[in-house]
Amino acid sequence: MLLPLLLIGCGAADDVPEDAQARQLGAQDVVSAVHKDAELSVTLPAEVRKSGVLRVGSAIGVPPIAFSPEDGGPPRGVDIDVIDAVARVLGLKVRRAHVSGASLITGLDAGHYQVGTANLAVTEEREQVLDFVLYLTDGSGFAVRDDSALKQVKSLAQLCGLKVGTGTGTTFETELQTASRTCVAGGGKPIGISTYPDAAAHFLALRQGRVDVLMTSSSVLRYAATQQPGLRYLNEIERKNVGLAVKKGSLLAGPLKGAVDHLIEDGTYDRILKKWHLRAAAVPAARINPGPTP
Repeated sequence: MLLPLLLIGCGAADDVPEDAQARQLGAQDVVSAVHKDAELSVTLPAEVRKSGVLRVGSAIGVPPIAFSPEDGGPPRGVDIDVIDAVARVLGLKVRRAHVSGASLITGLDAGHYQVGTANLAVTEEREQVLDFVLYLTDGSGFAVRDDSALKQVKSLAQLCGLKVGTGTGTTFETELQTASRTCVAGGGKPIGISTYPDAAAHFLALRQGRVDVLMTSSSVLRYAATQQPGLRYLNEIERKNVGLAVKKGSLLAGPLKGAVDHLIEDGTYDRILKKWHLRAAAVPAARINPGPTP
């Protein structure tokens, strides 16, 4: 996964906000009360501590992950709140650059950003070039139009012969390609995979009938189903670990882990997830390079 089509799962109590909640999504401030932890701050690399700045590359896509609000204010979302709170714990100010998911990884490797937030699924391949600090989990979700006969996707084998929309360059695209080859090897029809650079494009493709089903982040699809008439969320089939990304070998990984654990312990983490209706995505503790699955 990779924003704008990325991962995080929601629970039954949190995944369908009421109208009033939805209208004010992101209005609550749950971060400004977070204070610096002096013991964690001294664990930062000297150059970062001296600068007082955390350079963050953020992929901005759709709610509730990270999005540009209609009122024209700064970006909001769970990724925004988490990294802002982490920076406060470490005594740093965030200097945020808005980047595409594809350029985020190369930007981290080149040193343009010190931390990347893009609801990045942790994969073995990505762990070869980046280090991750676990802060959420997410699910591979599916959505259809209301008039679809499809009720549930228990396996990607059910998608053989269907037209499926997903995000360009995401782990979903890779999984669908593998499943399509399995369809053909078993004598079935391939999956017609259509990829889109942003969420708006793939939702439009579904509404216009150019695809039969969408596969992407379960959190994104759950939320979208509460906002878009005619869109029906089906289910998710698996959960994956999601991490804050840093350059391989970065000395920031340890302080970031410590800051996430601090937020978990003092209750800020829960308040952030509650705000974004993502409490079921919570992890009990941060981990460095946790592997793909919870």
